[in-house]
Amino acid sequence: MDATTPGPLAPDVLDRADVTRALAEHDFAAAFALIKKWGGLSQNRIASACQLTPGKVSTIISGQQQVTSFEVICRIADGLRIPGRMVGLVDRPWEARPDVPDQPPPTPVTRLSADDASWFPTATVTLAGDLTRSDLVMDRRTASRALASAALSGAALLESLEGWLQPASGSQSDAGHRGRIGMREVRQLEGTARAFRAWDHRYGGGLRRKAVVGQLNEVASHLEDHQAPSVERGLFQVMAYLAGTAATIAWDSGLQRQAQSYYLLALRAAHAASDAAFGANVLAGMARQMLYQDRPQDALELVHLAQKGARRAAGPRLQAMLHTREAWAYAAMGRASAFQRATGEAAEALAKAGPDDEPYWIAYFDDAELSGVTGGRLLDMARKEPQHHADRAADFIRRALARRGPEEAGRSHALDTIGLAECHFLMGDLTGAVDHTRRAVEAAALTQSSRVRTQLSQLYPYTVGRGASRPMAEARTMIREILSS
Repeated sequence: MDATTPGPLAPDVLDRADVTRALAEHDFAAAFALIKKWGGLSQNRIASACQLTPGKVSTIISGQQQVTSFEVICRIADGLRIPGRMVGLVDRPWEARPDVPDQPPPTPVTRLSADDASWFPTATVTLAGDLTRSDLVMDRRTASRALASAALSGAALLESLEGWLQPASGSQSDAGHRGRIGMREVRQLEGTARAFRAWDHRYGGGLRRKAVVGQLNEVASHLEDHQAPSVERGLFQVMAYLAGTAATIAWDSGLQRQAQSYYLLALRAAHAASDAAFGANVLAGMARQMLYQDRPQDALELVHLAQKGARRAAGPRLQAMLHTREAWAYAAMGRASAFQRATGEAAEALAKAGPDDEPYWIAYFDDAELSGVTGGRLLDMARKEPQHHADRAADFIRRALARRGPEEAGRSHALDTIGLAECHFLMGDLTGAVDHTRRAVEAAALTQSSRVRTQLSQLYPYTVGRGASRPMAEARTMIREILSS
């Protein structure tokens, strides 16, 4: 096999039981070693075929680095012509053209990579098709190994997003089949996207994850046909909404790299639809992801990118939400004055919001949400300085709970209740802490959100070493039981 040309391994190599087992288990250290032995390929040839550096192949073979990146798994499959089913992927594009072995496959790696600078609508459609097909086919175990690695951050992430600030390149080519759907079908798809978003916002935990990804795949298939410009724009907008929901579901379930892949898809789809407002909303989601990974500077830069790109398109509620993400980053940095300023700007912006003057996806951001977010960030600071911030954090969270009402008893309600319980622990009010811990456990039991359970687990240490109080022991048992269920 030429060192610069992807080519198939001999069939007898892929038929070997040891090679098959290593590939199925994503044990690429063993797989590469066996390919060197039985396939006659040098380390440099493996690296060239898979678009990897020889050094990276060396670290993989030595066991110093495991392959968990979805993009790298695709490179290996396409470069060595390993059928997708052998590594937990869908059939690769070249598998439909086995009679043309000398043609390099259209590697999805460059399309899925966060380093990809292409913002053309056709690239976005291909990205959606590859990502959703692989996600739907991979089983849960394989998906977790392939997609749960850490999200990109820093310059590598920010440089890949600069294309969002440029104007969209227009509609796709006239090539392909003529589309057969109209705006009526687009509105129906948008209604489905809206229902999925509402379901996830309330319950979390990915109960409808496969359904969201399946619907996203269907939208991508419609965009593969040549649609009328208005229909195409509407489909890209629906794609952005669905990909944003898929990203939130993945993030809420702890699949950070998968979440980032869907966030990037949502941002590109919003760009293709010329929807700067929703693009800013996506960047805010990416900023939140960075904040949960203790990367406040990256989060702040993402928020500023969102504010710059949607300066004219953002309504009062979106502006307010972006200010709260900005405030969150400042709180994480310990910049109390900047936090207060950004929180005040959020309140000023929200005061200008009307009842129905913005898209449905930002309607959730109201006075209750602002209070809850503000209380949560004050709680972050209270963990370091409880005497300065715990009382205020509790006041804001109580306000959020009162304004949400019982009909909103979903994920946000559970997170607020957990936060209020922690505030009481920090204030030394053990009676109130136990009472709110009980309520937090009851609220957590109504959701499937991994994030809710992670937050609940942070209450457990407060219940340890508090003497022989029977109520405290009961609260501790309740937390332990729901976390182990």
